[in-house]
Amino acid sequence: MGAAGSSGCEPGQLEGSRLLPAAWWARAWRSVLANAGSPLLGAKAERRALTAEETQAAQERGLPQGVALFLPEFPVRPPLGPSQLKVLGLVAKGSFGTVLKVLDCRQERLFAVKVVPKMEVLRRDSLKQCKEEVSIQKQVSHPFVHCLGDSWQGQRHLFIMCTYCSTGDLYTFWKSVGPFTESIIRLFATELVLVLGYLHNLGIVHRDVKMENILLDERGHLKLTDFGLSRHLPWGKRAYTICGTLQYMAPEVLSGGPYSHAADWWSLGVLLFALASGKFPVAPERDHKAMLRSVQGCSYTTPVTLSLGLRLLLSELLCQDPQRRLRYPHHFRGHLFFHGMTFDAELLQKQPVDFVLRLRQAKDTVLDTAAAFSDFDCDLLSPGSQPWPG
Repeated sequence: MGAAGSSGCEPGQLEGSRLLPAAWWARAWRSVLANAGSPLLGAKAERRALTAEETQAAQERGLPQGVALFLPEFPVRPPLGPSQLKVLGLVAKGSFGTVLKVLDCRQERLFAVKVVPKMEVLRRDSLKQCKEEVSIQKQVSHPFVHCLGDSWQGQRHLFIMCTYCSTGDLYTFWKSVGPFTESIIRLFATELVLVLGYLHNLGIVHRDVKMENILLDERGHLKLTDFGLSRHLPWGKRAYTICGTLQYMAPEVLSGGPYSHAADWWSLGVLLFALASGKFPVAPERDHKAMLRSVQGCSYTTPVTLSLGLRLLLSELLCQDPQRRLRYPHHFRGHLFFHGMTFDAELLQKQPVDFVLRLRQAKDTVLDTAAAFSDFDCDLLSPGSQPWPG
């Protein structure tokens, strides 16, 4: 459920990092407040049919269905007071929501708040996945995971707050600098191996590992984000949903399953191939069927300019048979490509990534306020004394 997260087989599109001048924000919020308060489930044509269990749960709680449906993962009012949060700008706007940059005045820390319309969640029939995203993010805590800060619901929107990463995402960084050196690839690969190993040990499969879903923190290290397509998948169980981003999807996912955690390691192989060569191993196709044909017909020949260790790693990750694919953390620790590399997350974090920090650039640009706020209400900063639901 990301603002830029993939839905079905097609990835959403982001519009980069944006900030608005103060005067523009004032005008935008006046417009927002003037149009706030339209009902969640207004037109019959837009209503999703509720299950008997969902209807009963709403009745038992004595709350409107549009509120009770999102409990308990999304409390009915923000636990943070309106004077505590200050909206500073728009980070990104995608097909499924908006990401805002906010300041927590009490902690004096920056956060990113993902704002998702409830109606869109119901229209896409993604309520279960939406709640599981928050459930998973509440469960995980890792140095290289973009962890959840808070979540709540307003009248028409859901809010998911995470720490703010000022350096941007890995894809934007890669597009600006081209292929990475093997030393940087080795570091980033190590961090991602640690993250995926941690998630898989918890029985979580991410299902959308890609450069756009990897943020860079203030020291240049990675933060895996956007658990909108993730799910709990205990060891031995299999999934069948075709979801993710086409260029990163494993062949067993493209074919409709069954698949398991090994699909994430294929996605890592695609990512590392692109970082090393400057291009993806297979061009994107129009749908998952065409993509499957391209993947099955590709030999995944790695550039001869790469070291033997990296070429070996890529061939073992981009293995069409998931049972033969490199997929256990201890295999990476003893791999030729990772020779001499520590797999201690705390030690890795201590050293800043100079390569990233040297090339870090501010990307503050102006965005049209009408486009940014055309579907946004004032839930984020609603007065704490206002009765809920109003």
